[in-house]
Amino acid sequence: MKNLFGVLPNGRQAHIYTITCGNLEAHITDLGATLVRLFVPDRAGEKADVVLGFDRAEDYLNSTAYFGATVGRNANRVKNGEFFLNDNAVSLPQNDGKNNLHSGPDSYAFRLWECKRQEENLVQFSLYSPDGDQGFPGNAEVSVTYAFTAPDTLQITYDAVSDKDTVFNLTNHTYFNMAGHDKPELAMEQILCMPARFFTVADAESIPTGEKRNVADTPMDFRIPKAVGRDIGEDYEPLKLQGGYDHNFEVFCNPCAILTDPVSGRSVAVSTDCPGMQMYSGNFLAGEIGKDGVSYTYRGGVALETQFYPDSVNKPDWPQPIVRAGERYHSITAFTFK
Repeated sequence: MKNLFGVLPNGRQAHIYTITCGNLEAHITDLGATLVRLFVPDRAGEKADVVLGFDRAEDYLNSTAYFGATVGRNANRVKNGEFFLNDNAVSLPQNDGKNNLHSGPDSYAFRLWECKRQEENLVQFSLYSPDGDQGFPGNAEVSVTYAFTAPDTLQITYDAVSDKDTVFNLTNHTYFNMAGHDKPELAMEQILCMPARFFTVADAESIPTGEKRNVADTPMDFRIPKAVGRDIGEDYEPLKLQGGYDHNFEVFCNPCAILTDPVSGRSVAVSTDCPGMQMYSGNFLAGEIGKDGVSYTYRGGVALETQFYPDSVNKPDWPQPIVRAGERYHSITAFTFK
């Protein structure tokens, strides 16, 4: 099903697409290839929308929270907005202090994608990104497919190809609250399990220092499930520098994260082929008025962003998001709900 979602300042129309499978229902807009609503039943069968977002397309253009958006060509941060590719300097916009965040102010999150295919259980969007777009080399064809691959699983598939060597590191920036998006006060009470053995330490500008630190005996250890907010206020420098959790963890095995609301019993398990996942505790949410008039207060949601490590383009010994000309970038992340 396709419905009008809003008219953008340039006069173009944004639409929202509904896909279903079993008891799951997702609403996705072509603006930013963004997940807007996701209805999941609890243990008693009562459905709730478990992702943060807005009721109108226009509101997404006026927010920097990236609710549910597809982010690219490169997710997360690049130090000083610069890196070298084939010994050539690549310069990106400095939109996060002196660094580049989510590829700059003209992110894929704010663009109107083309719907290429829709079925009952899937919708596919495509975007053309020309050579030099956001500073990246290569004419690129990018596609994102949302599909219910089972009655309990929403899969996001990313595909891209460029005519020059370039960077592809796409992610989805959904904020989950398995209690329901309208209960931000319960977000930090969700139970998180992550088998990650290490996280990448970052400086005050959220740029990784290069250190991979063992999570053992630190507040970053989620190998034994615990509430997201239990240790968030600990006197631990990585937490203090980022104002809470906003860190990249290794993907050690799948599922790489399981987030559960202890009251309703709703949970989401994340599986991916990416090497890392940024876990973000909504430290910069400041009362944005979202869907149904809900105020998304401080730490009112949890983002689980599968991707390459931040600033990996400047860390040659880390997994690299470089894709050679003519080669296809292909990545899958799946969210399984119970």
